[in-house]
Amino acid sequence: MLCLAAGATVLSLAAGEFTLEWTHSVSRTLWWERWTVSAEGLAPVEARVTGAGAGMEPPPDAIWRDGAWHYTPRIAPQREIWLADSGATAGWRLCAAGTCHVLSGTGRPLRLWAATDGCAPQRPSQIR
Repeated sequence: MLCLAAGATVLSLAAGEFTLEWTHSVSRTLWWERWTVSAEGLAPVEARVTGAGAGMEPPPDAIWRDGAWHYTPRIAPQREIWLADSGATAGWRLCAAGTCHVLSGTGRPLRLWAATDGCAPQRPSQIR
């Protein structure tokens, strides 16, 4: 199960994978990632970016195809990921289980994590 928290609001999505899409606030390049959800956490398995710059270049093994650099991220599963909401772009687009959500306008970071027993928000002392 994929869990998303924005402040006190928590969203639970029954999904084994999801995609994230956003426009970089400085270089205005489109970024897209596909992630899997498992008991080990959230793992990026595929990514593409339409350009480089502002410290977010594609890795050396990326392949240019269909107007974007395609690559496989080399990152271990993450217990949680945090998405910043700068207000300088249209926000994040998260798609899972056939539905897309635009995540923006909160003015604070968004937290994503995998859960096997529900998405009850955790107090900071419970997060490791």
